Amino acid sequence: MRTTVTINDKLYKALKQRALDSDETVSTVIENAIKYQVLEDLEDLEDAKKRAKEASYSFDALVGELKAEGLL
Repeated sequence: MRTTVTINDKLYKALKQRALDSDETVSTVIENAIKYQVLEDLEDLEDAKKRAKEASYSFDALVGELKAEGLL
């Protein structure tokens, strides 16, 4: 699929250099970056599903415990 993306000039320059350094096309570098981000998101969702039934722990309770232990 072909699409148009607007990228900051400095970022595009760095992207182009990365493509040259790795002997890949700019399109390949962008596609790989998106693929790795999506895979990371999927891993995060899997972890969240595994932990969904864990008891919740409030931030305030954690801060209270850390203060009581002299860690904060």
